[in-house]
Amino acid sequence: MVFKRTLTVRENDLDDLQHVNNVRYVQWIQDISKEHWQTLAPARMQKGIIWVVLNHNITYRSAAQLGDVLRIETHIANSEGATSHRIVEMFNDKTGQLLVHAVTKWCMLNSETQKPMRISGEIKKVFDNGKATS
Repeated sequence: MVFKRTLTVRENDLDDLQHVNNVRYVQWIQDISKEHWQTLAPARMQKGIIWVVLNHNITYRSAAQLGDVLRIETHIANSEGATSHRIVEMFNDKTGQLLVHAVTKWCMLNSETQKPMRISGEIKKVFDNGKATS
């Protein structure tokens, strides 16, 4: 299931070249990933789980500028064991141009022990169709 949101580029998002700073893109990748999890997974499922980034692979295709409205989309490409690969893409909402394509490998941890936990079928189902098993 693709999760989407939009945002408008503000002045504090820009670098010295007046383009969105690469660090800001990474922040947005993390923000939408967290929002996706918190929006779709029921509170009982979220309890006791934390997600950590193992690696980001980001391809910058074009620069966003002040005032641009960005459409950010994310989905889980696959999950195995304690890890999942999440795709995040950012588009210029007006033109549809792809600006950023990112693949992030996340690891699910037990929040108390901070040890990896296997991603259950129930959690996978949340991201497959947006509905958790009760």
